[in-house]
Amino acid sequence: MASLNVGSLGEYIREQRRNAQYSLRQLAEAAGVSNPYLSQIERGLRKPSAEILQQIAKALRISAETLYVQAGILEERRDEGLELRASILADPLINEQQKQALLAVYEAFLKENAARRDPAAEAGTNSGTSTTPAQPTTPAQPTTPAQPTTDGPAA
Repeated sequence: MASLNVGSLGEYIREQRRNAQYSLRQLAEAAGVSNPYLSQIERGLRKPSAEILQQIAKALRISAETLYVQAGILEERRDEGLELRASILADPLINEQQKQALLAVYEAFLKENAARRDPAAEAGTNSGTSTTPAQPTTPAQPTTPAQPTTDGPAA
């Protein structure tokens, strides 16, 4: 396991909190941690557990994996799926809405598979917080107009 990079983690959490327009007190309450403890995390004085990071991520509506990477708990997955995403975005045969739908389905599958690989990270902790993995939403299948029959009227 990599060492915790607490300074940049705290700065990252502070930045995310400000982007979400939360006060320190509001985020602490939403994450279920004390105001002084969250302040110490943001200032790089405390090393939060993975469970606390998950609670903060949930309150900020960002992925826990993002905070784990910032904390040095997980290594960042580089280039994973990058080629596929680029191919979808470059495909001239589908429109922008279809491209975004494909990317959304792909992301949902990645999340579902990550939850299967590490159910403890997605299932929450015994602290009363529980999250369920996002269920992939399948875009509606394009409908094709019925083709006229050439057999003539039915007798």
